[in-house]
Amino acid sequence: MSEPVLLWLRQDLRLSDQAALIAAAGEGPVIPVYILDDETPGQWAMGGASRWWLHHSLARLNESLRAKGSRLILRRGNCVDELARLASESGAARVHALHHYEPWWRDAEKAVARHLDLCLHDGGLLLPPGAVRTGNGGMYRIYTPFSRAVMQHMPPHSPHPAPHHIRAPDRWPDSDKLQDWGLLPTNPDWATGFAADWKPGEKGGRDNVAAFLDEAGAYATARDLPSVKGTSRLSPHLHFGEISPAYLWHRIESSGHDATIYLKELIWRDYAHVQIYSFPAYGSENARDMFDGLPWRDMRSARSDFTAWKKGRTGYPIVDAGMRQLWTTGWMHNRVRMIAASFLIKHLLIDWRHGARWFWDTLVDADYANNSVNWQWVAGSGVDANLFTRIMAPLTQSEKFDAADYIRQWVPELADLSDDVIHDPESHGAKPRNYPSKIIAHRAGRERALEAYRHMKG
Repeated sequence: MSEPVLLWLRQDLRLSDQAALIAAAGEGPVIPVYILDDETPGQWAMGGASRWWLHHSLARLNESLRAKGSRLILRRGNCVDELARLASESGAARVHALHHYEPWWRDAEKAVARHLDLCLHDGGLLLPPGAVRTGNGGMYRIYTPFSRAVMQHMPPHSPHPAPHHIRAPDRWPDSDKLQDWGLLPTNPDWATGFAADWKPGEKGGRDNVAAFLDEAGAYATARDLPSVKGTSRLSPHLHFGEISPAYLWHRIESSGHDATIYLKELIWRDYAHVQIYSFPAYGSENARDMFDGLPWRDMRSARSDFTAWKKGRTGYPIVDAGMRQLWTTGWMHNRVRMIAASFLIKHLLIDWRHGARWFWDTLVDADYANNSVNWQWVAGSGVDANLFTRIMAPLTQSEKFDAADYIRQWVPELADLSDDVIHDPESHGAKPRNYPSKIIAHRAGRERALEAYRHMKG
């Protein structure tokens, strides 16, 4: 039998439309491996919610591999060292993997390539960074012209089916046991609500796509309404690579609905990855240097406000509903994410990086590119961002997007209030005793934010 090849899996946990798997299977016996590497990402090691998802996704992937005559090898440690060790143990000289664009993965790919024959394939995005360029050959920094350029190359390639069979090596290398990794929370188990909302894995992702197809035509308007099921909820499946963006694009296009708005959200995902490719520190540094001079509140004095925001106890029902949904399910409605982020940054004048790190730990779809670019978009510090001076009014947003039932679901203290007062019970004299007062008035928060902006502008 020919020597085996390694299939290095990361955020690409699927068998269908998996270019690295197809290439590896075409060469001979395949050893699929996932390495839990908390060293290489440094401060960006996976947060708690992502680890919950990973546990279940890996379990489903192993089941799928076994159905194809293969299995998943699990190792824990530095990915470069573990791949070299696996190559030595198995006799494999070549590694197949999909490109990843987070800065730590790009560094790891270079290091692996110095020791092994690393073959990298596209497939995590609609188009790899640099596939479309500006007129002078540069990388796009503004979303709208980037989106137009990408649309000229759409649709993406037709997705490839999973191999019918994956050849196994003569001898399997040793593997860790998934349960020994301790990815699931205990003492306490704060993820008890996750299982009711999510089914990680490739099949779960495809089932979610099928469920969304019937609603895709209404996405343009329904996506902004937290009280209705108007979003796709496919972000964690995309982040972990359980479905490919090409597969999703073709399923949406074939649905018969005009889903252009949703397809542009897939392009935004590509755009975010282009930004971290061009500016790897997007998650920790302002993309616009001017914002280095913005006088954020000192966390020694702002800590209690930050804690209230995290716990959903700000006195602003739409913000509190979103933060409680996040803690319970590992996910938050996209419109509410913007409202909650804007409230932290502008009403509370807390550095966007504190909020981004909280989302990183609590979101099942925590994605370095999307999370970083979206937070900097709200803060106004991104390369293509909302103006800092455009300050969302959470009470107005709540009423405008009919969030009453959403608030009732996630803030049960307010469940008995009528639609006309639930968005701002305090000003209507209807605040229950067990619900907090506003931690800052809207006007006061707005004026403080604008004063900080004026200080930054000098």
